[in-house]
Amino acid sequence: MPVISVPTDFNEEELYVDLRQVVGHKLFLKCEGFNFAGSIKLKAATEMVRAAERDGRLRPGSTLVESSSGNLGVALSMIAASRGYRFLCVTDSRVNPQTRRLIEALGSRVHVITEPDPTGGFLGARIAYVRALCAADERYVWLDQYSNQANWRAHYRTTAPAIARQFPRLDVLFVGVGTSGTLMGCAHWFWERRRRVRIVAVDSVGSVAFGGAPGRRMIPGLGTSVTPALLDPSCVDDVVRVEEADTVRACHRLARRGFLFGGSTGTVVSGATDWLDRHGTPDLTAVAIAPDLGERYLDTIYRPGWPLEQYGEAFLGADGWGTGELGTGELAAPV
Repeated sequence: MPVISVPTDFNEEELYVDLRQVVGHKLFLKCEGFNFAGSIKLKAATEMVRAAERDGRLRPGSTLVESSSGNLGVALSMIAASRGYRFLCVTDSRVNPQTRRLIEALGSRVHVITEPDPTGGFLGARIAYVRALCAADERYVWLDQYSNQANWRAHYRTTAPAIARQFPRLDVLFVGVGTSGTLMGCAHWFWERRRRVRIVAVDSVGSVAFGGAPGRRMIPGLGTSVTPALLDPSCVDDVVRVEEADTVRACHRLARRGFLFGGSTGTVVSGATDWLDRHGTPDLTAVAIAPDLGERYLDTIYRPGWPLEQYGEAFLGADGWGTGELGTGELAAPV
């Protein structure tokens, strides 16, 4: 058993869930939530903080500030507490209540943006707030996960090679899109070493990452209202867009098998299943990256009635799911 002195020293890298009995395809889910931050964002947060320390931008007495929909905020709160920094997380009104309480429990502050920017949405409003704050007070250090090269390098160095070790004959990799750090890190690694692996990006309907008009999104994590600065679409073989109602269905389907995952994971699983339904073959091996676990979504995705409140008729009747029983915490269709 490992013995650690700081929370960043532990991150389970080798755990996969075989989803063949759930989705009917040879799909393996790489679980990234088993660390003290509870999500894959620990990797990017650690890499960005270390880079800022090496560059001399982050010094004793500095206050970290970052725009986050939640998971990166938790990771940075944990790192700030362990390394003696202060941290301000700038989020918006969609943040999960449990996530906000976690950030505050770790000793950090939270500022909630309540009004979206007319063109950039909540993300644009969060970034504008951070920029103004840093311009007014030089003690604040913004890591800027959206353009920070250490974001994708974290996954180039850790996530991609870990997958390759476990699945040397991998055919398809499904990666969710937010800042695109995970996507780009994995895509660069596999393009350089194993070009036969298809990289499929999974995005939320209403996100503008790969173009299109912005739309309403209620589940934090994947998707963006501002084109990611790190994203290079030429490194991606295909894109799947997932409706949020389908994200919720995927989360509940996994929960009925005993696996409680978060909204980002539900989106990736739903997108991977849809792609494999259309393109998969029996001998194809696929991996999907699960960024988070489900405890932080108990007041949203897993709260009885929340899906019907948010999606109404769009949630009713599809595939026999969500026809009343799901609104009270049950599923209408067998899993």
